Amino acid sequence: MSYTKILLVLLACFASPNILFSQSDFEGLGETSFAINTDVNSVYKANFAVRSRYYLYQEDNFNFENRQLDFVHFSTLNLDYNHSVSLGVQYRIRESIDGGSNELRLTQQFNYTKKHQAIRFGHRVRFEQRILEDLTILRLRYRFALDFPLNGEKLDIGEAYIVGSMEALLSNSKNEKPELDHRTTTQFGWLISEKLKLQLGMEYRFEAFNLNTEQKLFLLTSAILKI
Repeated sequence: MSYTKILLVLLACFASPNILFSQSDFEGLGETSFAINTDVNSVYKANFAVRSRYYLYQEDNFNFENRQLDFVHFSTLNLDYNHSVSLGVQYRIRESIDGGSNELRLTQQFNYTKKHQAIRFGHRVRFEQRILEDLTILRLRYRFALDFPLNGEKLDIGEAYIVGSMEALLSNSKNEKPELDHRTTTQFGWLISEKLKLQLGMEYRFEAFNLNTEQKLFLLTSAILKI
């Protein structure tokens, strides 16, 4: 399949929620992140990130309102060329921003990647423990992703690339029904230098679609620095 056809498939998957579902419970948000990646040695690498999330559209009105601030760390151990395991910790600040609950999140992750010509495929499984003020949520996540350069088979400085993914999530907590979520993401990126990438894209989420579906569209902007 050509890169053009793959891109069209990703865009169709992204657009399909608007066709299949109503917009009665719709919100538009933005998320801006800055991440630092470092390879400590040939088998261990670390990631640190700060993310800001804010409302852009809610209750049928456009408005800007801060929602939360996240501080994230992941440590990753490469088992071989294709397999890796990670441990993550995240702290979310909401109480002092919009009155929501602060959150401590612990993550265990297994990742498998494989490259075919210029296209890299990835399968990711995550187990999460979301510890809120009066509630603990256990969550299982599976994501399929692919990325490839838009020019040729190798990404060179100054060139663009695309990242697409689809993810399913299952959340469970005491005294509450299990919740199913789905996320579809498409992002365009640019390799600015050997150490800096910039990405811009969108993510469409169906939250609790087995209970009372809420739909959220995210505008994503990020910078990734390798040191």
